[in-house]
Amino acid sequence: MAASVSSIPGPSRFHQPPPAPSTSGDSESTVPPPTEKGLEITVLKELAKTALVESLNDIQGAKTLILEPALAGPLGLVTEVALLKHQAVDKMFWLEPGPLNVNTRNVVWLCRPKIEFMRTIAEQIRAQQSNPSPAGPLMYTILLVPRATELCKKILEDQGVAGDVTISEFKLELIPMEDDLLSMEMDDVARDVYLNGDDTPIYCSSLALMTFQRAFGLFPRILGKGDGAKKLADLLQRHHNTNPSQYGDIESSTQVDGLIILDRSVDWVTPMCTQLTYEGMLDEFVGIKNSHIEIDSSLVESNPAPAPSPSALPSTPITKKRKHHLTSQRDKLYSELRDLNFAVVGSRLSRVARRLEGDYGGVKNLKSVSQMKEFVGKLGGLQSEQQSLKLHTGLTELLMPITKLETFNRTLEAQQNLVAGYDALSQFNTMEDLMNQELDWQTILRTIVLMSITTNGGIKPKVLENFKREFMQTYGYQHLHLLINLEQLNLLVSSTTSSSSSTTSSSIIYSQIKTRLRLIVDDINDSNPNDISYVYSGYAPISIRLIQCLTMKNQILSNQNQNQNASNVLTEENGNGVIGKEKPKAHPLGGWKGFEDILSFIPGPNVDIRQRTERRDGNLVIPDENKVTTTVIYFLGGCTFTEISALRWMSKQYKGRKFLIATTGIINGNTLIESLGDKPPVPLKQNTA
Repeated sequence: MAASVSSIPGPSRFHQPPPAPSTSGDSESTVPPPTEKGLEITVLKELAKTALVESLNDIQGAKTLILEPALAGPLGLVTEVALLKHQAVDKMFWLEPGPLNVNTRNVVWLCRPKIEFMRTIAEQIRAQQSNPSPAGPLMYTILLVPRATELCKKILEDQGVAGDVTISEFKLELIPMEDDLLSMEMDDVARDVYLNGDDTPIYCSSLALMTFQRAFGLFPRILGKGDGAKKLADLLQRHHNTNPSQYGDIESSTQVDGLIILDRSVDWVTPMCTQLTYEGMLDEFVGIKNSHIEIDSSLVESNPAPAPSPSALPSTPITKKRKHHLTSQRDKLYSELRDLNFAVVGSRLSRVARRLEGDYGGVKNLKSVSQMKEFVGKLGGLQSEQQSLKLHTGLTELLMPITKLETFNRTLEAQQNLVAGYDALSQFNTMEDLMNQELDWQTILRTIVLMSITTNGGIKPKVLENFKREFMQTYGYQHLHLLINLEQLNLLVSSTTSSSSSTTSSSIIYSQIKTRLRLIVDDINDSNPNDISYVYSGYAPISIRLIQCLTMKNQILSNQNQNQNASNVLTEENGNGVIGKEKPKAHPLGGWKGFEDILSFIPGPNVDIRQRTERRDGNLVIPDENKVTTTVIYFLGGCTFTEISALRWMSKQYKGRKFLIATTGIINGNTLIESLGDKPPVPLKQNTA
């Protein structure tokens, strides 16, 4: 990876004009080979919906539901408001401090098992009891997601309301976000596990994966890397061995060949880099929460409101925002765009627009009634596709100006040079200059963290101290606790600290594995990528390289053969829409053997457990060439959209294996950094009296 902006594979290409649509052959009309289907994970959604219905039905009569605001998004992915109405839910309110205002005898709180929620609920119950309802005493129920904890029960006892409330559970666990993506949609997991030493997310993950195994069979093999991965694997074994009444009858899966657990602490580098896929950039700069994006309502309305007449008095335009569900199940164009490097999104949209224009223009050539009938039958699909094109063209227009900003390109250049190991001091000077321009603090801090991790020995003490002082002077002293937490996690360390530490620092680790895992790739073809590094325009995520060690062993073991192997592995459709050669068969899921030297530079134990060896077929990969096996990847501590895109790319490279991604939540560098600090301070209200 070179030093100059012009030679860095990424920023400079974003604002080049997209190439003209190809007219040599209709790429969209080419019939692709049948896609291999993975597991039918919609059963998990039905399990969650059934569990909610049963929990509400256990409470007889009309009820008022008081919902934790952060649960509204995840809950909306498995059920609808209409279903709640059918379960006699009269009204719904947010869980927040203040007295209750209910007109039903049953009051139900639905929330995570957090201390502050238990105290708020106790205060509301006591306030209600001091001012009783005319209808008589109320019945109180707390539904805790995904499980009740002894700590919550103890707090309710201390508050004196434990005898007045019924505590139950609603097991909202792995939520299907896409056909190949499951998420527990948990917040602040990295803070809880790595900073506070709270293993509750690990235990909840183990219960969710046990539910998965009850649905699809026992994982024949569990592989992983990291302290959290080891704890999770041990819990899975303990559940299976010590609870035979619930899990003892689970047979070894014939659809899943194994589970790979990746601890987020194994790879802090990847989330600190700016994501360069279409979906990743939407998450970075617009924000994707619970698969929803908040955008201008005109982008998703079929008939936008008419423009005001010129004679109307001038006024400040009011932009209406609307939440839109981003899903490939309803939006086929989104499934084509989401995993592309943003540099080629414009040309792909241009191709789709040209094809739609041709399809609509074909109405002039209709000569018979049968042809007209056929066109009318396609009209609904064309209108839907046109609406989708409008949406993604609008979103692309939102992102394009960002990629042209000098601050964006300088930041991206600095990040790419840091992961390549080029002149860390120059990159620090760049970020210091951007800090003086008051670039957002999240981007500044995540880039400096990236420098700390990737620079051999960490940052020089004097340089780091000067940065911390200037950072707080620029952005506020409320970030002091965040800086302390980053140091505690070894994400912001000086060379003196790393050299005196008894444990190997993360910065030394990166320098050792960069070459061994071939993390930097120069020859990247964005339109037809031959390596996972296309998602960061030249940097291959450490987490995904580790997965390749287990599933694409030959490519990692031999750098000489890697390019040859990659060129023989073609995607279903290359940049020109040409269907590739027949894909090779997937290799059996291997262990860590052969990678011991690489793994020794990565913190945490290696995990390799065979849960049951007496499989009927005797092999991890099913010998039937027409059968597809699924490998489950579980990210403990969250994963990024770029990592998801890289795994989807890998799923297309071989025949017979699909990757199912599961995670505690979707993160990016900003949300990860923010979760490790304190909540933003509440602004003071001005006294208008």
